[in-house]
Amino acid sequence: MTDHRPWRGVLVATALPLNDDLSVNYDKFAEHCAWLVDNGCDGVVPNGSLGEYQVLTPEERARVVETAVAAIGGQRVMPGVAAYGSAESRRWAEQAGEAGCRAVMLLPPNAYRADERSVLAHYAEVARAGLPVVAYNNPIDTKVDLVPELLARLHGEGYIRAVKEFSGDVRRAYRVAELAPELDLLIGADDVLLELAVAGAKGWVAGYPNALPQASVELYHAAVDGDLDTARPLYRQLHPLLRWDSRVEFVQAIKLSMDLVGRHGGPCRPPRMPLLPEQEAAVRAATEKAVAAGLA
Repeated sequence: MTDHRPWRGVLVATALPLNDDLSVNYDKFAEHCAWLVDNGCDGVVPNGSLGEYQVLTPEERARVVETAVAAIGGQRVMPGVAAYGSAESRRWAEQAGEAGCRAVMLLPPNAYRADERSVLAHYAEVARAGLPVVAYNNPIDTKVDLVPELLARLHGEGYIRAVKEFSGDVRRAYRVAELAPELDLLIGADDVLLELAVAGAKGWVAGYPNALPQASVELYHAAVDGDLDTARPLYRQLHPLLRWDSRVEFVQAIKLSMDLVGRHGGPCRPPRMPLLPEQEAAVRAATEKAVAAGLA
């Protein structure tokens, strides 16, 4: 764990364990955070889209952060602070700071297709909370694309320190490095891990380590160390699961894999629906194959 850059390494975008009545199981969540760290992960990112933050009450969302901090320490917790309004995102960043966190992750405005001025103003407002901000570029879901030129401007203004890159376009890594060499690039989608690691990524905001932390951490370190003899076969073995991180049903898929390896994933809150039978069969088969290969 690099304390002054807590976003470096493997940070798991935590799934949130729910009970059958869809209430949050905070005890299971605390235990899950500790288990991830015990299995080699560097920290957690609660209240991301994998953590279903959009369907939590404000009280639940705050308690999720506090639970993670109590379980593994604030230096290992980088909450998502996305919200429709900039003032609300800033309040979540302030709450994270008060809880003891050292950094936050922030989507651009996502209630509408924001222009560049709005994006800059949004990040400027949240940066005023005083914590380092990691941008999250997810143009697939937000329809707002933090292109390398805009990321360089956000970094140059002092608003962001790193970016979780989810566009899937690995060519951007090299353009970002040219325009903003001090901006840390983080792997944002599990199924481009090897490509972005080779391109110089400094961390991974990860989904599938929720179910397979040890194998995922081994893959990450082999990839960033340039040990392709280790990384390539492991990546090929894990890819049938990793690609679910880039699909609409990623929360349901990862929670199912968690259940299958003996963790507590549980159901999802509406409007997310259970996997279709053929989707469930595919995730189940890929997870069982990974378990049989000793990757769980």
